[in-house]
Amino acid sequence: MGAGQLELEASTMASDGRAVARALDGKVTFIEGALPGEVVSVEVVDERSSYRSAVLRRVLEASPDRVEPSCPAVAMGCGGCRWQHVSVQAQRRLKELMVGESLRRIARIPGPTPALVKPTVELTPWRYRTTVRAGVAGGRPGLRRAGSHDLVAVADCPVADVPVARMLATLEFPGAREVVLRSGARTAERMAAPTPKAGFSSLPPGVSTTHIHERAGGRLWRVSAGSFFQTRPDGVDALASMVTELAGELPTPGRAADLYSGVGVFAGVLAQAGWQVAAVEWSRSSVRDAQRNLSGLTARVVRSKVADWTPSAADFVVADPSRQGLGVGGARTVVATGAPLVALVSCDVASLGRDAKLLVDAGYQLRSATPVDMFPHTAHVEVLSVFQKPA
Repeated sequence: MGAGQLELEASTMASDGRAVARALDGKVTFIEGALPGEVVSVEVVDERSSYRSAVLRRVLEASPDRVEPSCPAVAMGCGGCRWQHVSVQAQRRLKELMVGESLRRIARIPGPTPALVKPTVELTPWRYRTTVRAGVAGGRPGLRRAGSHDLVAVADCPVADVPVARMLATLEFPGAREVVLRSGARTAERMAAPTPKAGFSSLPPGVSTTHIHERAGGRLWRVSAGSFFQTRPDGVDALASMVTELAGELPTPGRAADLYSGVGVFAGVLAQAGWQVAAVEWSRSSVRDAQRNLSGLTARVVRSKVADWTPSAADFVVADPSRQGLGVGGARTVVATGAPLVALVSCDVASLGRDAKLLVDAGYQLRSATPVDMFPHTAHVEVLSVFQKPA
């Protein structure tokens, strides 16, 4: 075996979706492409004092969870689906493991952490993605190669819903560097927003460059090109249902805060249930959409960074930050509302652990963490966690 190559047995999964093994020298090694229980030959690509990073070169003893990727773009180097080599059921099991490990190792949650992690909310694993951000080269869109800015041209993307996959395969965007492709799965609307727009030719009839509408969580939402919206409407349904059910535990609808509110989804479903809601968002595009989406409801839209917002008292808080999580400033705002009940929606397992520690240190108890399989065939998972102040 050459220099920089090792044979290792992987034991678990790290929060970023890489397998973890411990070498003979005792150093932890993070392995891209391996699965727990596998014996693998790897090549070290980064050596640090306390750990090393490696990529899989050969599987010597395969896990029964390993499958052959069904999409040919994986073999071409496409980095969009890092877990197509893992069976769908195993993906969900591993994500639950990653959530539990983050709560145990990062949040330092005492007690039987696995009991806090609820069964994954399972969503369809194919044709689910209604938003794709693609690179453009020579006018043609493509998907990023793993670990690179280079593009892979694809004739189809099996995780994209059909309208997005067709736009990816057939449209051209002369002069653009990238393009956001988006569809309304339940409205049949389509959008293609290239950057820059200069030199860009017209789109086919019915394809907008500015926005679409989508129906989810029992309401119709306007979603502009620059606004955040979950990548699948059935995922919005699941999260909205969990949030409204949780809010329903309180005696009567009162005052709520929807932090990092995007286009206003949680504010909308809560206001529809009788809550007075403050929706706090910094993105100008999302704020404009939220103002339209929440018109006529008992909700006010506040343009502010969450960490800078001076909160009013709230009975219930739902926070849906970016992958960076709440951080110290966002957690401080949550705590300052005095809300006895908090729903935290995390899209990164490591940030969930950091945020959970901040909230627990501030006096909240973690009641549960429910994974929602929003992104099959990737290491990403959405998690809705419930925090409660002791009576």
